[in-house]
Amino acid sequence: RFFSLHYLLPFVIAGVVILHIWALHIPGSSNPTGVEVKSESDTVPFHPYYTAKDGFGLGVFLILFCAVLFFAPNMLGHPDNYIPANPLSTPAHIVPEWYFWPFYAILRAFTFDFFIVPAKLLGVLAMFASILLLFFLPWLDRSPVRSGNYRPLFRTFFIVLVIDVLILGYLGGAPAEEPYVMLSQLASAYYFAHFLIILPIISKIEKPKPLPFSITEAVLGKDSHGTAGGPALQPAE
Repeated sequence: RFFSLHYLLPFVIAGVVILHIWALHIPGSSNPTGVEVKSESDTVPFHPYYTAKDGFGLGVFLILFCAVLFFAPNMLGHPDNYIPANPLSTPAHIVPEWYFWPFYAILRAFTFDFFIVPAKLLGVLAMFASILLLFFLPWLDRSPVRSGNYRPLFRTFFIVLVIDVLILGYLGGAPAEEPYVMLSQLASAYYFAHFLIILPIISKIEKPKPLPFSITEAVLGKDSHGTAGGPALQPAE
């Protein structure tokens, strides 16, 4: 029944790309320092700086991509793909591609009857809710400081979140049996708690470090508060 998503989602992705281009040229891009652009010295020309940087990154990716494509095409595949299709026999252990495992773990973790909501529907709603949560981050995280470089408590819990997602990824590829099911439920509960409970609390109680006056001061040296810099300058339009 979800096969229609296979040809609907590419159009959604194309629309998001258009929104991304609009956001880049109208509101402007952000930067790792979280500091607004104060003057021309805070920016660098897009070409040749960012075209060379992105071109180098694209080249490295294509080398790895071609290495897997031509020399190890089955490295990221699954052995069950070579089993002939049989509508009368369902494979015992079916999992999606590895990059979907964290969300698949959330789907399986919430697949149980909850009042009048069927089991499968609750799991699907939880899976999509784990993605839709990311769109509400500007309202969940109300801290005036946008960069994690100046928010030590936020960075600590962000590292915990990354570990939690990695655990979900492992559990999504594991068999649907104990203790993997229980661990998936615990990891999924923390995933939602991080965004709905922990993040709003952190934004209220955390005292961020002093921000530099400008991007230039954050990159080229220490500002008046003694904060060391390092992130790249923001690209100019």
